[in-house]
Amino acid sequence: MSAALIVAEPETSSRGYLERQLAGDGFEVIGASAPSEALALAERVRPDLVLASELDLCCRLREGEPGRSWDRNVPVILLGSVEADVVDRVRAFERGADDYVGRPFSYEELRARIHAVLRRSTRHTEDAVGAGEISIDLPTRCVRVGGSRLQLPAKEYELLVKLAEQPTRVFRKEELLREVWGFRAMGRTRTLDSHASRLRRKIAAVTDTPYVLNEWGVGYRLMLPA
Repeated sequence: MSAALIVAEPETSSRGYLERQLAGDGFEVIGASAPSEALALAERVRPDLVLASELDLCCRLREGEPGRSWDRNVPVILLGSVEADVVDRVRAFERGADDYVGRPFSYEELRARIHAVLRRSTRHTEDAVGAGEISIDLPTRCVRVGGSRLQLPAKEYELLVKLAEQPTRVFRKEELLREVWGFRAMGRTRTLDSHASRLRRKIAAVTDTPYVLNEWGVGYRLMLPA
């Protein structure tokens, strides 16, 4: 079964180009010219992924709206503007984007990134993963720590899932930035450290057990070996 994509692009020729190319590669594609139209489609169609040209759309998808019922965890790839810089890229990830593609971009790269995001969103065949007091129900994306439920933004959730796959292993920063954020080069970014710090504080609020441990100069692990 082919993946369903919403292409939220206000520029008619760009939207038409993406619709044609993606449909030619076997995707079910629905175009939207405005965020309001994209949100209505997200609620009705339940897409597998959204290509968004505006950060506001990504934020609204993640935050939800009263009386609306789309999937707040739907994967989102943000198509940046020509004038965007590294600050815009980092801000997109902080607001919940799963990947970021700057303009001008090659269609081949965009297609590869779509496949990569879709693989990450469906990479687990089991229904749950966890370690210590942490349990994660993957189909519902429900996170509990010692019975208390945690509400996590998309990237904090994905970081926790990644660490929980091998909870005592130290994941290198470069690996986490690549696997969770889609960064091809580490560069000078505090994105991972900021997300890890927020995730650590949220878990610490409901348990005395330390989780999300920083191995200085290397990366992060979820917990210490027994």
